[in-house]
Amino acid sequence: MKVVIQMSVSAPEKEKLNVKTRYSELVFESVKTNTSNGYLYTKRFLDIIGSLVGLIMLIPVFLIISLLIKMEDPKGPVFFKQKRVGKHGRTFDMYKFRSMVSNAEDLKAALQQQNEASGPVFKIKFDPRITKIGKFIRKTSIDELPQLVNVLSGDMTIVGPRPALPDEVAQYTNYEKQRISVTPGLTCFWQVNGRSNISFKEWVEMDLEYIRKRTTALDIKLIFKTILVLFGSKDAY
Repeated sequence: MKVVIQMSVSAPEKEKLNVKTRYSELVFESVKTNTSNGYLYTKRFLDIIGSLVGLIMLIPVFLIISLLIKMEDPKGPVFFKQKRVGKHGRTFDMYKFRSMVSNAEDLKAALQQQNEASGPVFKIKFDPRITKIGKFIRKTSIDELPQLVNVLSGDMTIVGPRPALPDEVAQYTNYEKQRISVTPGLTCFWQVNGRSNISFKEWVEMDLEYIRKRTTALDIKLIFKTILVLFGSKDAY
């Protein structure tokens, strides 16, 4: 079965996409997944409750991290906003604590040859753009906490494939585009099984396995596994 989706992008983003996907549609093979109303309503209920409770409880952490980021690099903002691709190709603004120098995006092109990730993903283990506080919040995944706002708004869910960048999705094969057939999440199989040490091909297979098997029980299991590996993961960078 073929599924056709329209991807909404701004003018600057269109320049990042190749000619094949710039003004047209994304087409991918659909993957079987749990679409029962009971599961989807329960998932959304857990997202709302989980994100609300998390945001309230983490207010002190947000204040401390914000202060440390500003102390090290006062020029840049506390939060980093970036366009990501959500369900069926719809883009949204994803939030993170800023973990890099304020001009990190301008420096990315010069570092492309040092990319250590496979596939359409950019990662460097010892990225020179990362600040001192940035290393800590990445290692502990604290930099991802502002995405609870994305979960609350419905752009993301607690458990689901990690949201990709538009220029990464533009390089996806039809098979890989199955990753964006569901709402992206904070954590998934990749997050608890090696993270940055896993190849992009393995990453895709893990995401598709989740999409095929997802249930409320599996979501709860992955949330608890994520908590166990959250702090101090040697595979996070």
